[in-house]
Amino acid sequence: MIITRLVLALRNTKQWLEAQFAFGLLNLLKLLPADGAINFADRVARWIGPKTKRHRLTLTNLRNAFPEKTDEDIQAIALDAWGNMGRLAAEYVFLDKLFDFDPARSTPGRVEVSGIPIFLDLRDNPRPFIVFTAHTGNFELLPVAGAAFGLDVTVLFRPPNNPYIADKVFEFRRARMGGLVPSHAGSSFTLARKLEAGQPVGVLVDQKFTRGLPTQFFGRPVQTNPLLAKLVRQFNCEVYPARSIRLPGNRYRLEIEPAMSIPRKPNGAVDVDATAQMLNDKVEQWVREYPGQWLWYHDRWNIKHSLIT
Repeated sequence: MIITRLVLALRNTKQWLEAQFAFGLLNLLKLLPADGAINFADRVARWIGPKTKRHRLTLTNLRNAFPEKTDEDIQAIALDAWGNMGRLAAEYVFLDKLFDFDPARSTPGRVEVSGIPIFLDLRDNPRPFIVFTAHTGNFELLPVAGAAFGLDVTVLFRPPNNPYIADKVFEFRRARMGGLVPSHAGSSFTLARKLEAGQPVGVLVDQKFTRGLPTQFFGRPVQTNPLLAKLVRQFNCEVYPARSIRLPGNRYRLEIEPAMSIPRKPNGAVDVDATAQMLNDKVEQWVREYPGQWLWYHDRWNIKHSLIT
């Protein structure tokens, strides 16, 4: 018992120190102008990323996904992906300043939005719907955009493993993004209650899910969370794809696409397996278009255990 308590105390101390180090770095970034801080974080991440154990996984994932690309291309995409991660960290500090979209403005600002009529229709004709996205560009801006259009979307998110960082991230997101549901055993029931009440929900669909449905992603087997498909089957609600794209000059384009046609079985029931594959196909389309804006260090294909670390 004493040893267990000591181990837990040491782990708690380690997590606290890691969180304080991360918060200290972010506070330092606040001293810089937004563009300078974001560009600096990009350069630092490009330098540190290749020195981490995750870089090998990143390169393996890229080679498996793009066997036709040269090693030079693979290395370049990997560096872009690390830079994207650095930018994400810095953008947390300036998120309020970055989102400057104004539909009345005649000239584009830092953020431009594609699919405004869809946003307005969803706002003016309230109904339950699901919007899904992936870890592309600055995906954190999407719920901010929804809130700016008057859409109260309850978002499912996975908290960081570090509890101190998780608390800070949750506090930050809740103040800017509306309702939040941490991913845990009962989260699916919370989302179901929201849809049942006629409210919209948002989910990320490109995360590894060890008990998921067997599907394909970049032609390789993955397991995909069936939650979205099962919610559609239960509530027969519309499903909208949305994504964030990084543009030159620290600018962003946020896109919401028309509702997708959900695969159905001959009896009219939602085909859960085909719907899960459809989500993967859409995310793959996005990633192929901007490969350096996705999180390639993420073990989506569950291969990390096979790599020598």
